[in-house]
Amino acid sequence: MRPTTAWLFGMCALAAQSCWAGASTGQPYGILIVSRERLEVATSCEIGVYLQDQLVGRLFQEQATSFNLPPGPVSVGLRQLPGQTPGCAPGMTEYKPVIVTLQAGQIQKFRIAAGSAGLYLKPEPLEY
Repeated sequence: MRPTTAWLFGMCALAAQSCWAGASTGQPYGILIVSRERLEVATSCEIGVYLQDQLVGRLFQEQATSFNLPPGPVSVGLRQLPGQTPGCAPGMTEYKPVIVTLQAGQIQKFRIAAGSAGLYLKPEPLEY
């Protein structure tokens, strides 16, 4: 029974060591924060956040979301999503994604704003 216990502890120590070694050499990433915390967009509809033309988040009023992304350029777009709220049917708004370039360790924050051309991302200072 003792050799089995020693073997078990040895395997656990080896697994823990390999996990710690992988964590220290992990790939760096940047953080993208998209916020709808201000009442700048006068709609109660859900707004979809798209990365590389894929829906990755949904924001209601007073919400924010963040993404850990690899360094480099990323396409970020916004669209009003259809929902149960009256007036939230999909419209004919133009979908214009923007390219955001992240660097390793960088945090970029944007807030959602509305203009005559539809929804867009407005750079926001970090206030932490």
